[in-house]
Amino acid sequence: MVCPLDWGLGHATRCIPLIKKFLNEGNRVILGADKNPLSLLKQEFPELETIVVPGYEVEYSESGSWIQLLIESLRFRNFIKEEKKLIDQIIREHPIDLIVSDNRYGFYSNQVQSILITHQIFVKAPVAEPLIHKQIGKLLDKFNEVWIPDYEGDNNLSGDLSHLKSIRQKHRFIGPLSRFEKPRELPESIYDLCAVLSGPEPQRTILEEKVREQIRKHGLNAAVVRGLPNAEPTGEAGIFNHLPADKLQDLMLKSKRVLCRSGYSSIMDLVTLGKSAILIPTPGQTEQEYLAEFHKNSDQFDVQLQDELELDWKLF
Repeated sequence: MVCPLDWGLGHATRCIPLIKKFLNEGNRVILGADKNPLSLLKQEFPELETIVVPGYEVEYSESGSWIQLLIESLRFRNFIKEEKKLIDQIIREHPIDLIVSDNRYGFYSNQVQSILITHQIFVKAPVAEPLIHKQIGKLLDKFNEVWIPDYEGDNNLSGDLSHLKSIRQKHRFIGPLSRFEKPRELPESIYDLCAVLSGPEPQRTILEEKVREQIRKHGLNAAVVRGLPNAEPTGEAGIFNHLPADKLQDLMLKSKRVLCRSGYSSIMDLVTLGKSAILIPTPGQTEQEYLAEFHKNSDQFDVQLQDELELDWKLF
Protein backbone atom coordinates (compact mmCIF):
# COMPACT_ATOMS: atom_id res chain seq x y z
CA MET A 1 0.00 0.00 0.00
CA VAL A 2 1.36 3.40 -1.05
CA CYS A 3 0.05 6.44 0.85
CA PRO A 4 1.29 9.98 0.06
CA LEU A 5 0.65 13.04 2.19
CA ASP A 6 -1.80 15.48 0.61
CA TRP A 7 -0.03 18.81 1.16
CA GLY A 8 -0.01 19.76 -2.51
CA LEU A 9 0.61 17.19 -5.24
CA GLY A 10 4.35 16.68 -4.84
CA HIS A 11 4.17 13.76 -2.43
CA ALA A 12 1.84 11.92 -4.80
CA THR A 13 3.82 12.69 -7.95
CA ARG A 14 7.10 11.45 -6.53
CA CYS A 15 5.44 8.16 -5.58
CA ILE A 16 4.68 7.48 -9.27
CA PRO A 17 8.12 6.01 -10.15
CA LEU A 18 8.02 3.79 -7.04
CA ILE A 19 4.53 2.54 -7.89
CA LYS A 20 5.71 1.72 -11.42
CA LYS A 21 8.70 -0.15 -9.99
CA PHE A 22 6.50 -2.18 -7.63
CA LEU A 23 4.16 -3.08 -10.49
CA ASN A 24 7.03 -4.02 -12.81
CA GLU A 25 8.27 -6.40 -10.11
CA GLY A 26 4.90 -8.17 -10.15
CA ASN A 27 3.43 -6.72 -6.97
CA ARG A 28 -0.20 -5.83 -6.38
CA VAL A 29 -0.40 -2.18 -5.32
CA ILE A 30 -3.16 -0.43 -3.39
CA LEU A 31 -3.24 3.37 -3.39
CA GLY A 32 -4.31 5.33 -0.32
CA ALA A 33 -5.05 9.03 -0.81
CA ASP A 34 -7.82 11.62 -0.98
CA LYS A 35 -9.04 14.51 -3.14
CA ASN A 36 -6.47 16.01 -5.56
CA PRO A 37 -3.68 13.48 -4.85
CA LEU A 38 -6.14 10.61 -5.25
CA SER A 39 -7.45 12.06 -8.52
CA LEU A 40 -3.92 12.42 -9.83
CA LEU A 41 -2.96 8.83 -8.96
CA LYS A 42 -6.21 7.47 -10.41
CA GLN A 43 -5.43 9.19 -13.70
CA GLU A 44 -1.93 7.72 -13.73
CA PHE A 45 -3.00 4.24 -12.56
CA PRO A 46 -6.71 3.76 -13.39
CA GLU A 47 -6.43 -0.02 -13.00
CA LEU A 48 -5.28 0.01 -9.36
CA GLU A 49 -7.42 -0.44 -6.26
CA THR A 50 -7.78 2.72 -4.19
CA ILE A 51 -8.76 3.42 -0.61
CA VAL A 52 -9.88 6.89 0.43
CA VAL A 53 -7.51 7.99 3.16
CA PRO A 54 -8.74 11.34 4.51
CA GLY A 55 -6.24 14.12 4.01
CA TYR A 56 -5.05 16.74 6.41
CA GLU A 57 -6.81 20.01 5.65
CA VAL A 58 -3.87 22.38 6.09
CA GLU A 59 -4.35 26.05 5.22
CA TYR A 60 -1.76 28.75 4.83
CA SER A 61 -2.70 32.27 5.87
CA GLU A 62 -2.77 34.97 3.20
CA SER A 63 0.02 36.77 5.06
CA GLY A 64 2.18 33.63 5.06
CA SER A 65 2.60 33.76 8.85
CA TRP A 66 4.68 30.96 10.39
CA ILE A 67 2.43 31.20 13.46
CA GLN A 68 -0.35 29.59 11.41
CA LEU A 69 2.02 26.76 10.53
CA LEU A 70 2.84 26.28 14.22
CA ILE A 71 -0.88 25.93 14.98
CA GLU A 72 -1.23 23.47 12.11
CA SER A 73 1.69 21.41 13.44
CA LEU A 74 -0.07 21.00 16.79
CA ARG A 75 -3.20 19.78 15.01
CA PHE A 76 -1.04 17.50 12.91
CA ARG A 77 -0.07 15.47 15.99
CA ASN A 78 -3.70 14.53 16.56
CA PHE A 79 -4.06 13.68 12.88
CA ILE A 80 -1.16 11.21 13.17
CA LYS A 81 -3.06 9.34 15.89
CA GLU A 82 -6.11 9.07 13.64
CA GLU A 83 -3.93 7.80 10.78
CA LYS A 84 -2.60 5.01 13.00
CA LYS A 85 -6.13 3.84 13.82
CA LEU A 86 -7.05 3.88 10.13
CA ILE A 87 -4.06 1.87 8.90
CA ASP A 88 -4.70 -0.77 11.58
CA GLN A 89 -8.25 -1.12 10.25
CA ILE A 90 -7.06 -1.26 6.62
CA ILE A 91 -4.58 -4.03 7.42
CA ARG A 92 -7.33 -6.08 9.03
CA GLU A 93 -9.40 -5.81 5.85
CA HIS A 94 -6.68 -6.14 3.16
CA PRO A 95 -3.76 -8.57 2.69
CA ILE A 96 -1.03 -5.92 2.84
CA ASP A 97 2.63 -6.98 3.13
CA LEU A 98 4.31 -3.59 2.88
CA ILE A 99 3.31 -0.01 3.70
CA VAL A 100 5.12 2.79 1.88
CA SER A 101 4.15 6.10 3.44
CA ASP A 102 5.27 9.40 1.96
CA ASN A 103 5.42 11.78 4.95
CA ARG A 104 2.35 10.22 6.62
CA TYR A 105 3.86 9.63 10.03
CA GLY A 106 0.86 7.69 11.32
CA PHE A 107 0.91 5.10 8.53
CA TYR A 108 2.98 2.33 10.06
CA SER A 109 2.20 -1.02 11.60
CA ASN A 110 3.93 -3.50 13.88
CA GLN A 111 2.34 -6.27 11.83
CA VAL A 112 3.91 -5.50 8.42
CA GLN A 113 7.07 -3.87 7.05
CA SER A 114 6.63 -0.09 7.17
CA ILE A 115 8.69 2.35 5.11
CA LEU A 116 8.63 6.14 5.39
CA ILE A 117 9.68 8.31 2.46
CA THR A 118 10.90 11.74 3.51
CA HIS A 119 13.62 14.24 2.73
CA GLN A 120 12.85 16.26 5.86
CA ILE A 121 14.79 14.54 8.61
CA PHE A 122 15.86 17.91 10.01
CA VAL A 123 12.94 20.29 9.49
CA LYS A 124 13.55 24.01 9.22
CA ALA A 125 11.57 26.02 11.76
CA PRO A 126 11.62 29.63 12.99
CA VAL A 127 11.82 28.47 16.63
CA ALA A 128 12.65 25.34 18.67
CA GLU A 129 14.38 23.42 15.86
CA PRO A 130 16.25 21.00 18.21
CA LEU A 131 12.99 20.05 19.94
CA ILE A 132 11.24 19.54 16.61
CA HIS A 133 14.10 17.36 15.34
CA LYS A 134 13.83 15.25 18.49
CA GLN A 135 10.09 14.78 18.02
CA ILE A 136 10.51 13.84 14.35
CA GLY A 137 13.18 11.34 15.36
CA LYS A 138 10.67 9.62 17.64
CA LEU A 139 8.21 9.37 14.75
CA LEU A 140 10.89 7.96 12.44
CA ASP A 141 11.73 5.30 15.04
CA LYS A 142 8.32 3.71 14.49
CA PHE A 143 9.19 2.73 10.90
CA ASN A 144 11.35 -0.21 9.85
CA GLU A 145 13.30 1.99 7.45
CA VAL A 146 13.42 5.54 6.10
CA TRP A 147 13.92 6.10 2.37
CA ILE A 148 15.44 9.49 1.55
CA PRO A 149 14.88 10.62 -2.08
CA ASP A 150 18.23 12.31 -2.54
CA TYR A 151 21.92 11.67 -3.08
CA GLU A 152 23.98 10.80 -0.03
CA GLY A 153 27.07 12.93 -0.71
CA ASP A 154 27.81 16.64 -0.89
CA ASN A 155 26.27 16.99 -4.35
CA ASN A 156 22.72 16.71 -3.04
CA LEU A 157 19.39 18.49 -3.57
CA SER A 158 17.96 18.78 -0.04
CA GLY A 159 20.85 20.36 1.87
CA ASP A 160 20.40 20.50 5.63
CA LEU A 161 16.97 18.90 5.43
CA SER A 162 18.56 15.46 5.19
CA HIS A 163 22.31 16.18 5.54
CA LEU A 164 22.55 18.44 8.60
CA LYS A 165 24.13 15.68 10.70
CA SER A 166 24.26 11.88 10.92
CA ILE A 167 20.94 10.02 10.92
CA ARG A 168 20.55 7.45 13.68
CA GLN A 169 17.53 5.63 12.22
CA LYS A 170 17.90 2.82 9.72
CA HIS A 171 17.79 4.60 6.38
CA ARG A 172 18.94 4.62 2.80
CA PHE A 173 19.41 7.35 0.21
CA ILE A 174 17.48 6.11 -2.82
CA GLY A 175 18.28 9.01 -5.18
CA PRO A 176 15.86 11.68 -6.44
CA LEU A 177 12.36 10.53 -7.38
CA SER A 178 10.64 12.05 -10.40
CA ARG A 179 7.57 11.13 -12.41
CA PHE A 180 9.50 12.32 -15.49
CA GLU A 181 12.20 10.66 -17.59
CA LYS A 182 15.44 12.37 -18.54
CA PRO A 183 15.09 13.53 -22.17
CA ARG A 184 17.66 12.55 -24.77
CA GLU A 185 17.56 16.07 -26.14
CA LEU A 186 15.55 19.22 -25.51
CA PRO A 187 12.93 20.07 -28.17
CA GLU A 188 12.47 23.51 -29.68
CA SER A 189 10.62 25.93 -27.39
CA ILE A 190 7.03 26.80 -28.21
CA TYR A 191 6.11 28.67 -25.03
CA ASP A 192 7.96 31.42 -23.18
CA LEU A 193 6.75 30.08 -19.85
CA CYS A 194 5.10 27.03 -18.33
CA ALA A 195 3.69 27.80 -14.87
CA VAL A 196 3.04 24.67 -12.80
CA LEU A 197 0.98 25.45 -9.70
CA SER A 198 -0.02 23.39 -6.68
CA GLY A 199 -0.14 23.52 -2.90
CA PRO A 200 -2.56 24.51 -0.16
CA GLU A 201 -5.01 27.36 -0.44
CA PRO A 202 -5.25 30.30 -0.39
CA GLN A 203 -1.63 30.60 -1.50
CA ARG A 204 -2.13 28.51 -4.66
CA THR A 205 -4.85 30.88 -5.87
CA ILE A 206 -2.86 33.97 -4.89
CA LEU A 207 0.09 32.81 -6.99
CA GLU A 208 -2.14 31.88 -9.94
CA GLU A 209 -3.65 35.36 -9.99
CA LYS A 210 -0.21 37.00 -9.86
CA VAL A 211 1.16 34.75 -12.62
CA ARG A 212 -1.80 35.45 -14.90
CA GLU A 213 -1.41 39.18 -14.30
CA GLN A 214 2.29 39.00 -15.22
CA ILE A 215 1.58 36.96 -18.36
CA ARG A 216 -0.85 39.64 -19.55
CA LYS A 217 1.45 42.51 -18.55
CA HIS A 218 4.46 41.19 -20.44
CA GLY A 219 2.58 39.56 -23.35
CA LEU A 220 4.10 36.16 -22.69
CA ASN A 221 3.17 33.10 -24.70
CA ALA A 222 2.53 30.93 -21.67
CA ALA A 223 0.81 27.80 -20.45
CA VAL A 224 -0.56 27.46 -16.92
CA VAL A 225 -1.13 24.12 -15.22
CA ARG A 226 -3.31 24.95 -12.21
CA GLY A 227 -2.78 21.80 -10.13
CA LEU A 228 -6.52 21.17 -9.71
CA PRO A 229 -7.28 17.63 -10.98
CA ASN A 230 -10.89 17.79 -9.75
CA ALA A 231 -11.80 21.18 -11.23
CA GLU A 232 -14.04 21.76 -14.23
CA PRO A 233 -12.23 22.82 -17.45
CA THR A 234 -11.95 26.59 -17.82
CA GLY A 235 -12.15 26.57 -21.63
CA GLU A 236 -9.29 29.08 -21.79
CA ALA A 237 -6.48 28.46 -24.27
CA GLY A 238 -3.25 27.43 -22.59
CA ILE A 239 -4.91 26.91 -19.19
CA PHE A 240 -4.96 23.33 -17.89
CA ASN A 241 -6.38 22.16 -14.59
CA HIS A 242 -4.14 19.09 -14.66
CA LEU A 243 -2.06 17.08 -17.10
CA PRO A 244 -0.84 13.49 -16.91
CA ALA A 245 2.91 13.09 -16.46
CA ASP A 246 3.79 12.50 -20.11
CA LYS A 247 1.87 15.54 -21.38
CA LEU A 248 3.15 17.77 -18.58
CA GLN A 249 6.71 16.70 -19.32
CA ASP A 250 6.25 17.54 -23.00
CA LEU A 251 4.79 20.96 -22.13
CA MET A 252 7.64 21.78 -19.74
CA LEU A 253 10.30 20.70 -22.24
CA LYS A 254 8.76 22.91 -24.95
CA SER A 255 8.88 26.00 -22.71
CA LYS A 256 11.85 28.35 -22.32
CA ARG A 257 11.35 28.57 -18.57
CA VAL A 258 9.26 26.83 -15.93
CA LEU A 259 7.71 28.65 -12.98
CA CYS A 260 6.76 26.69 -9.88
CA ARG A 261 6.97 26.49 -6.12
CA SER A 262 10.32 25.60 -4.60
CA GLY A 263 8.89 22.34 -3.29
CA TYR A 264 11.31 19.45 -3.18
CA SER A 265 9.36 17.27 -5.63
CA SER A 266 9.34 20.12 -8.15
CA ILE A 267 13.10 20.55 -7.78
CA MET A 268 13.64 16.81 -8.37
CA ASP A 269 11.46 17.00 -11.50
CA LEU A 270 13.33 20.02 -12.85
CA VAL A 271 16.75 18.48 -12.23
CA THR A 272 15.62 15.30 -14.00
CA LEU A 273 14.46 17.29 -17.04
CA GLY A 274 17.40 19.68 -16.98
CA LYS A 275 15.00 22.65 -17.22
CA SER A 276 15.73 26.13 -15.94
CA ALA A 277 13.05 27.53 -13.68
CA ILE A 278 11.81 30.41 -11.58
CA LEU A 279 11.25 29.15 -8.04
CA ILE A 280 8.71 30.91 -5.82
CA PRO A 281 8.53 29.67 -2.21
CA THR A 282 5.16 29.56 -0.50
CA PRO A 283 5.19 32.46 2.01
CA GLY A 284 5.70 31.18 5.53
CA GLN A 285 6.56 27.63 4.46
CA THR A 286 10.04 27.31 5.92
CA GLU A 287 11.00 24.21 3.92
CA GLN A 288 10.35 25.92 0.58
CA GLU A 289 12.01 29.11 1.74
CA TYR A 290 15.12 27.15 2.72
CA LEU A 291 15.19 25.17 -0.56
CA ALA A 292 14.85 28.39 -2.56
CA GLU A 293 17.78 29.90 -0.66
CA PHE A 294 19.80 26.68 -1.02
CA HIS A 295 19.36 26.58 -4.82
CA LYS A 296 19.27 30.29 -5.68
CA ASN A 297 22.93 30.43 -6.73
CA SER A 298 22.48 27.51 -9.11
CA ASP A 299 22.79 28.20 -12.83
CA GLN A 300 19.52 26.33 -13.27
CA PHE A 301 17.26 28.38 -10.98
CA ASP A 302 16.15 31.95 -10.37
CA VAL A 303 14.28 32.72 -7.15
CA GLN A 304 11.60 35.35 -6.63
CA LEU A 305 9.33 36.15 -3.73
CA GLN A 306 5.62 35.87 -4.41
CA ASP A 307 4.86 39.48 -3.41
CA GLU A 308 7.63 40.76 -5.71
CA LEU A 309 6.94 38.59 -8.74
CA GLU A 310 8.08 40.26 -11.96
CA LEU A 311 8.43 38.22 -15.16
CA ASP A 312 10.42 40.71 -17.23
CA TRP A 313 12.34 39.93 -20.43
CA LYS A 314 15.63 39.27 -18.57
CA LEU A 315 14.22 35.96 -17.32
CA PHE A 316 13.77 34.68 -20.87
